[in-house]
Amino acid sequence: MKLLSVRNVGKSFGGVRANDSVSFDLNEGELLALIGPNGAGKSTLFNMINGQLRADTGSILFRGQELVGLRPREIWALGVGRTFQVAHPFNSMTAVQNVQVALMSRDRNIFNFWRRGTGYCRDEAMALLGSVSLEDQCDKPCSHMAYGDVKRLELAVALAHKPRLLLMDEPTAGMAPQERNELMARTKQLVNEYKVSVLFTEHSMDVIFAYSDRMVVLARGRLIAAGTPAEMRGDSRVQEVYLGAGNTFAESLG
Repeated sequence: MKLLSVRNVGKSFGGVRANDSVSFDLNEGELLALIGPNGAGKSTLFNMINGQLRADTGSILFRGQELVGLRPREIWALGVGRTFQVAHPFNSMTAVQNVQVALMSRDRNIFNFWRRGTGYCRDEAMALLGSVSLEDQCDKPCSHMAYGDVKRLELAVALAHKPRLLLMDEPTAGMAPQERNELMARTKQLVNEYKVSVLFTEHSMDVIFAYSDRMVVLARGRLIAAGTPAEMRGDSRVQEVYLGAGNTFAESLG
């Protein structure tokens, strides 16, 4: 069943066409990778889905509701969460406090946080930390956490709102290979556990092929191919614009 439908979406900045008539669907329970070379228009498209940018043309439907024209907060309230390439937790707070703030925001109690203390929904916050294997670091200040752990914390914070769709912008950026695979394996599990669908951008080929259900490939603002990792591995259009003539995805994976 379709959860997100992007239809003929376009965006220009002056004379530069960042996205040109992009169309694709994301199904419920799916991990969909949005890939392409630098300058392909991935971030612009992400920001239009999230409401940070408004599409010049086209339609973005989430569960049948038009997102174009809505503000990020309104889109978030509909059930669209997001993580960013560079995580920005509250460094002065502990891991569990970061999740508690997210829970208070979900419950519209954010301005009562300090009055009500750090006991707010602690059991739920701990369960979310447990879902990303961070319960043993619950009381550690974020400023003292390893970068890979901060990225996992960001995922727990995003899940606090119980999103139906999670946008993940280069979730494994800056992580070591083992950390990348651990994070995406956990994300794959949470798709089933929390019944959330994921649209993610990523540059690591090993992550894309190991964990995505399908791939959407952009080049110069246009969609050039879409399909399963197996289908994209041998697609000549993808090989030419994404990896360069003469290379294949198999070769890039070593």
